[in-house]
Amino acid sequence: MLTKPSCAVITLEEHYWDEELAAHFAGLDAGAPPELRKRLLDLGELRLKEMDEAGIDIQVISHAAPSLQKLAADVAVPLGRRVNNRLAAAIRRHPTRFAAFATLPTADPAAAADELARTVNELGFKGGMIHGLANGQFVDDQRFRPIFARAEALDVPIYLHPAIPHPAVIEAYYKEYAKDFPMLLRAAWGYTLETATQAVRMVLSGVFEAHPRLKLVLGHLGEGLPFLLWRIDHALARPGQKPVHFRDTFRSHFHVTTSGFFSDSALLCTVMEMGVERILFSVDYPFEANPPGPRWLESVPLCDDDKVKIASGNAQRLLRL
Repeated sequence: MLTKPSCAVITLEEHYWDEELAAHFAGLDAGAPPELRKRLLDLGELRLKEMDEAGIDIQVISHAAPSLQKLAADVAVPLGRRVNNRLAAAIRRHPTRFAAFATLPTADPAAAADELARTVNELGFKGGMIHGLANGQFVDDQRFRPIFARAEALDVPIYLHPAIPHPAVIEAYYKEYAKDFPMLLRAAWGYTLETATQAVRMVLSGVFEAHPRLKLVLGHLGEGLPFLLWRIDHALARPGQKPVHFRDTFRSHFHVTTSGFFSDSALLCTVMEMGVERILFSVDYPFEANPPGPRWLESVPLCDDDKVKIASGNAQRLLRL
């Protein structure tokens, strides 16, 4: 464990499947290995056992992609309520070990905002998660502003999580390699490119001017954006651009997690660019095994105080855990 024995370890991007919701995408992950399926469907004994073995005290659990983001409003709104209620029931069985991000029916932004408020106020959830495009639309579009307005009012974050890229992007960028390298569309590149684009658009959209206390979270050490912030900011300062303080805005409104990204050099870059207070530990369970993450965090070349902030202190502050 970490060198400070009093330090809890909290992870924020840890997934599961609700069977009713996952049934809407029966073919999406038909090739998922049986052991992965078993872990995605478990919110009890196996999950807790593997948390204990790795020294993880709390998981903030969220539904895996694409969640409700591809369903029509008439299906997504009532289904989302049932999904969140079932997750809340699982958390009540293990209230000291689990917390949650809400599944949001983005096809109806007003209903999604109401569901976020219900899950936070009535069920104790810690925020919401949106997976990739919402029925083909980037969520910087004005129609989704009710969700972000409600998140600001509730003082909870929205986690922008990846999903499969738009079909037109797959056709243009990946089709020649998708068969031999299926992960190219996902964790190897497609997820990163799509989600980083989402985050860039959020900064350019003016949503943070409209909602100055809004907080967003990106996984995978910020989907590569911390490395690129200086260049993006510098390029957008050239003549002919609408004025935007991209780097400052990003660093003021985004937190990033270590989910599935256990690299010393990438972490140190992110610390230097974002500040250690905006980095939160995550594993990306069960798509990543638990043990390598805490072992890596223990060994990273940071002082004990900074390790404790990343391991749990920052999450406790952001999510009021």
